[in-house]
Amino acid sequence: MKRALLSSLSALTLAACAAGPNYVAPIPAPKATASFIGAGQPGIAATTAGDHWWRLYDDPVLDGLVADALKANTDIRVAVARLDAARASLRGVRNDRLPQTNIVTNTNYARLPAAQRLPGMDREDAGVDIGFNVAYELDLAGRVKRNIEAARGDVGAAEADADAVRVAIVAATTRAYVDAAASAERLAVAERVVKLLDESARLTGKRVEAGRAAPLDTIRITTLRDQRAALVPALQADRQAALFRLATLTGRTPQELPAIAAARTSTPRLTQPIPVGDGAALLARRPDVRAAERRLAAATARIGVATADLYPRISLGGSVGSTGTGFGDVFGGGPLRWLVGSLINWTFPNTGATRARIAGAEADMRGALAEFDGTVLQALQETETAMSTYARELDRRTALQAARNGAERAARITRARQREGQIDFLSVLDAERTFADADADLAAADARIAGAQVDLFRSLGGGWS
Repeated sequence: MKRALLSSLSALTLAACAAGPNYVAPIPAPKATASFIGAGQPGIAATTAGDHWWRLYDDPVLDGLVADALKANTDIRVAVARLDAARASLRGVRNDRLPQTNIVTNTNYARLPAAQRLPGMDREDAGVDIGFNVAYELDLAGRVKRNIEAARGDVGAAEADADAVRVAIVAATTRAYVDAAASAERLAVAERVVKLLDESARLTGKRVEAGRAAPLDTIRITTLRDQRAALVPALQADRQAALFRLATLTGRTPQELPAIAAARTSTPRLTQPIPVGDGAALLARRPDVRAAERRLAAATARIGVATADLYPRISLGGSVGSTGTGFGDVFGGGPLRWLVGSLINWTFPNTGATRARIAGAEADMRGALAEFDGTVLQALQETETAMSTYARELDRRTALQAARNGAERAARITRARQREGQIDFLSVLDAERTFADADADLAAADARIAGAQVDLFRSLGGGWS
């Protein structure tokens, strides 16, 4: 037993700096910090990604809405409140480095049995006791130090979590604005197609009256017109839903959304490639990666907190006080007492519970490390996927633009040839239908491209600071 005590005391001396492992930030694999696979694709540049990415759309209305969202969004307010709570916890833990003080007062009025009083003394009297206590933990094993490190890690994770919410809200606000504008553009296309088909139906009706076309031709063109008109209400609903989302994201009710937010009727477009940087810049910028790294730091520090319980916890303390039959006696030179001493609290030799907590903390640290590695992989996967999707959407739009131009020329030619009596109405109807589909597909492609841009910006992280 004596040898075990000496060994433990020697270990305590060695652990005087801080028990447990010192934190070393993990280093991602070299390939994780290399250039992106998709950096050379259409619409993507390997230059450094900048902040305030939504300003690339050069839309002051969008800039104002994003500013409103960062200021008033309820999800951001929740994240900031959680960050404030983590900071308050850190302040509380830091206070453990200081002496702990408290004032204790006790007043009473009592009647004692006659046997407990000397003859001639009152059996009833008042009592007042006041004391001031001080205690200070020496923290030889670094328990307080590791607790502070863990709390700092929690604060860092909360800060990164708040940043992640800001990134998400900026992206969601931009997406809602883009969706509203894209729906307005698609709605205009749909209404233009309906108007074109109305004109075709009017001309066909005149041809029927002149005996140059059959009544069935009028029915067919009217049917196509009604089919296209049925798309209008759905697009109107999509646009309203996007505007309602935009109101909520900016901390407003639907009625409070300014009219200027709904003024844009064309899909926002970029006139330059999207800068994406490389893997190293991505991992430094993504808030979820930073949050995972800070949680790993906190988990590592908590191993030290648990390990410190293997060693004695030594506190120095003192107390001074006075007791009397009234406040006048207490503060007027009544009986004064004082006490100075130390307290040693040591769970020994049964340390099974402590070692179990250490093992649990080590398991938590390994889990946090795995979470960090997974977050890095997820960040790279999301970014590469977003770049690939965006590049393919651009390719798709190029093909749709060519198809739309060809369909427009074909419809124009068939209408002219019908007027000259060279082709029947079915050919005209088919050309009109093809043109209408191509026009709508192109407008939908523009909306998909804008959505892919927002997804790519969001996967790059940052951009709001």
